[in-house]
Amino acid sequence: MRAVPGLPGPRGPTPGLLSFLCLLAAARPSLADGSDPDSPFTSLPVQEEMTVKYNNLSMESYNISLTEHSSMPVEKNITLDRPSNIQLTCQLTTSRDLNSVNVTWKKDDEILGNDYLINATGNILYTQHTFTIINSKQMGSYSCVFQEEKEQRGTFNFRVPKVHGRNKPLISYVGDSTVLTCTCDDCLPLNWTWYSSNGSVQVPVGIQKNKYVRNGTYANETSLKITELLEEDGGSYWCRALFQLGESEEHIELVVLSFLVPLKPFLAIVAEVVLLVTIILLCEKYTQKKQPDSDNEKELEQIEQLKSDDSNGIENNAPRLRKIEPVGQ
Repeated sequence: MRAVPGLPGPRGPTPGLLSFLCLLAAARPSLADGSDPDSPFTSLPVQEEMTVKYNNLSMESYNISLTEHSSMPVEKNITLDRPSNIQLTCQLTTSRDLNSVNVTWKKDDEILGNDYLINATGNILYTQHTFTIINSKQMGSYSCVFQEEKEQRGTFNFRVPKVHGRNKPLISYVGDSTVLTCTCDDCLPLNWTWYSSNGSVQVPVGIQKNKYVRNGTYANETSLKITELLEEDGGSYWCRALFQLGESEEHIELVVLSFLVPLKPFLAIVAEVVLLVTIILLCEKYTQKKQPDSDNEKELEQIEQLKSDDSNGIENNAPRLRKIEPVGQ
């Protein structure tokens, strides 16, 4: 950690570092958030051998502004596809004593050395880190950390350009041909590679020349044509773009259907209709069979009722004998 130079308790640049200070190109690009003509820095701490070796690289400048009231870390995503000189600037606006603020730069979780500048103007504390990215290991996240009562952090995330493919699965049929396409906006990859996988293992595509046709007519676009599709051709395909600073890939899902698949919903509907008609016919048959039984039961009941009525009529019509009692008894 370093306190603000020129204030009580400072730690200025080392003599070895001062010996390597030099100016880069006079016309440097403006910061990502706009030019900063009032920047407190007039020179960049770049080593002499680095200047000689990488003076043909462009200078890319980015900045982040923080305040003491910032509740969350501030992040800026940066796309980089070729080696470049990088200048990162962070500024913290605070009402507190600048002597109490310690400044640290980190790459991912690793603390960087003291090869960065610190300056203050009024109640604004500035820090600037200049370096060169020439390979994929130097990509990642660079953070400026201001430590006072609470930590204030600004993070620059360096990534290679993103490759874009198809978001939804591509559906085709057995025997047909299909084309998978990937693009990279505003970038020129060094090379494109296609891979296929039905599991965790990716296999380069292009062994069967008559089946796969790769097309790279446009540097920022690639396509893979697959002919005479089989069901086993379905699965995951990956297009991978190679840049000087790393690789970027995209996933495309291919679904290959047989011609019977579209008939399945129709067959399911037909089966449901047949089942419904069968149930209706059985119900009607059962109803018709039950109706004669009911009629027979009614006839039997009527016959029984008639028999019962006839029996009652015979009993009622039978002559009644009156008992004659002797007179005088």
